Amino acid sequence: MKKRMMKSFLATALLAGSILGQVGFANAATAKPTVAPVMTDNLAKYGLKKAMNLPVTLTSEGLSYTLHKIMIYDFQSAEVKNLQKLYGFQSATGSIGRPKYLIWTKFTLQNNTKKIMTGGGNDIKRLMPFTFQTGKITDPIWPRKLASKTNSTEALWTFTLKPGEKITSYLAYAYADDFDYFVMRLYYGKNFVEKYVVPE
Repeated sequence: MKKRMMKSFLATALLAGSILGQVGFANAATAKPTVAPVMTDNLAKYGLKKAMNLPVTLTSEGLSYTLHKIMIYDFQSAEVKNLQKLYGFQSATGSIGRPKYLIWTKFTLQNNTKKIMTGGGNDIKRLMPFTFQTGKITDPIWPRKLASKTNSTEALWTFTLKPGEKITSYLAYAYADDFDYFVMRLYYGKNFVEKYVVPE
């Protein structure tokens, strides 16, 4: 009788252990891995402390510009050499002969106006300039390999957006000075909009 009870107890314990093991494995299989945060900028590397996180959107009279990502690279870095190889970025611009930095941005331009919008990198610079130091400019760099392609999602130069259309793409800028703050501005229509991502 005792032997029978012992066998019954062991069988129950083994069965319970088996079930617990299955539950444990099931939980392990469904557990979500820890996802590293997406890097949207490297502003801290240049001593810039953000007051807000990207993405940041500016909107005026139906034109919307969202900055998703901004990375600053030394112009002689391997990252810049790779971008030049991929897209044919020039080593200078009409305004900046000897850049210290290439600023690589990911953005969305959305046309909710009632007219077709056309332009290019220089129009984006005029409409939505970046400022890192008072009186200093950033200048878009021409991606020679994609110069003939309108609405490129790899590296933008020219775009055409009908009412209701938008494009998400990348644009490179040259910069040759230091970093004090970072402000985005939008000059469109009668409104002037700005956001200090990094305050003065």
